[in-house]
Amino acid sequence: MKNNAVVVGAGIAGLAMARSLAEKGFRVTVLERNHHAVGASVRNFGMVWPVGQPGGELYTAAKRSADIWGDFCREAKIYYDASGSLHVAYQQDEMDVLQELFTHYAGSRDVKLLNAEEVLNCSPAAKPDGLMGGFWSGDELIVDPRQAIATLPSWLEEKYGVKFLWNRAVVDVKKRAVVTGNETIEADLIILCSGVEFETLYPGIFAQSPITKCKLQMLRLESQPGGWRMGPALCGGLSLTHYHSFKVASSLDKLKQRISAQMPAYVKWGIHVMASQNGLNEITIGDSHEYGGTHDPFDQVEINQLIIDYLNGFARFPDMRVRQTWNGVYAKLTNGDPFLFHEAERGVYLFNGLGGAGMTLSFGIAEKLVNGL
Repeated sequence: MKNNAVVVGAGIAGLAMARSLAEKGFRVTVLERNHHAVGASVRNFGMVWPVGQPGGELYTAAKRSADIWGDFCREAKIYYDASGSLHVAYQQDEMDVLQELFTHYAGSRDVKLLNAEEVLNCSPAAKPDGLMGGFWSGDELIVDPRQAIATLPSWLEEKYGVKFLWNRAVVDVKKRAVVTGNETIEADLIILCSGVEFETLYPGIFAQSPITKCKLQMLRLESQPGGWRMGPALCGGLSLTHYHSFKVASSLDKLKQRISAQMPAYVKWGIHVMASQNGLNEITIGDSHEYGGTHDPFDQVEINQLIIDYLNGFARFPDMRVRQTWNGVYAKLTNGDPFLFHEAERGVYLFNGLGGAGMTLSFGIAEKLVNGL
């Protein structure tokens, strides 16, 4: 007879856990407090981003996640684009970092160092003026997070028999059981994937954990005319300062020093600028990073304008009109750990704090954690 597992939260972390538990033979029920997922899992680029993960466990998990995403999208017949990523350089210090990254990763990853002409052949979105070169990676893929997160539950139901209970806020956990407003659901295993609402259950544990919240602002451009496609996801030099995998470049400190001196507003708001394209031909751009326990719920025009101004320095699109703006908030660990997995009590685990890498890491990490239980 199958053991019962309850997952709390239907964001990407919860969905990934539901899949892994079902693969392991559990009878899985997912409880979500909203009618559908509305948090950070649908408010992102849709980038599955192994290039940003350092070598070892995290890169392996990111690659595994990319494989699972590909399988899901093909089976569910929804959009994904395995076009890779492209970081472009317009300053010598940016090019120096790209050269070091290629030297370091050439033997272990699908990467290429491109000159300016090769970049333009790879990406019609790259701006030619002042272009020095680029670093291409073939590991990355793009999904539309709104479509993907909305489709995953029905796929999990059909393929694995996972049961979803929507609009069910969990208010308590009592010895192998979760309590909603009017019912108690017993389970052999409970995994809480509550995301940014982590204070709700086991607040004492989270109060003692090195966890905070990050607010980001993003924008979406109009659908590009005539089926125009940008090719790989495109990143400017600011993104080189953001990802852990790029710290292997010794010249990165020099780049950071220039950015701090010349672009203090970008440092203040934690801005690095990237662009990806979804199946509707819309371009998603962003983002900023503000850390703290409570955030202003309103977007700042200044931040969005800084993002657009920097984008105009390295990218060009047929239609640059802004269609939508929004902000998202995710949970992030402050001690540098990539995620939190903690046994709150026997048979009850907390899975949280994936930061901005939820789409990239959740499937791979969840699979490894469940296999280790």
